[in-house]
Amino acid sequence: MRPLHVRREGVVDYEAALKLQHELVTMRQRGEGEDTLLLLEHPDVFTLGRRRTSQDNVLMPGDTPVVQVERGGDVTWHGPGQLVGYPILALHDEERDIHGVLRRLEDAMISVLGRCELEGVRRDGFTGVWCEGRKLVSLGVAVRDWVTFHGFALNVNCSLDGFRRINPC
Repeated sequence: MRPLHVRREGVVDYEAALKLQHELVTMRQRGEGEDTLLLLEHPDVFTLGRRRTSQDNVLMPGDTPVVQVERGGDVTWHGPGQLVGYPILALHDEERDIHGVLRRLEDAMISVLGRCELEGVRRDGFTGVWCEGRKLVSLGVAVRDWVTFHGFALNVNCSLDGFRRINPC
């Protein structure tokens, strides 16, 4: 297992966190810095993945910002009480499989949930982790020159009202 630097950032505006991810990705592309996991929370925000119809799934944005991003997937909500993790990883040759990256993230989240005595499971044909029939972890990654960014959102202690305003992925 290779070293992973974990940064606990607290509450960070989405745009600022995206800028930080881009800076860290650029460093890793140049062979600088280290593999890093950013852990943080965001104020309310909806993010749109690359799916062509993702904007159509924002039903009632209200005054919540809607941000187009380069990750895969559709629309999701981020907000207070949700743990967001952005792994910035330089992938080695044998790791260069986007679906493999997603499965490894799912494995990690299932392991974390197990430590909390919760049974996390996958659903065939879907990305994410479910617990007791409800999606608990959303995943969406992007890769630039084989460096990952974006990542996971784990609903820990949050209001689910934001999800009622979208057709979530």
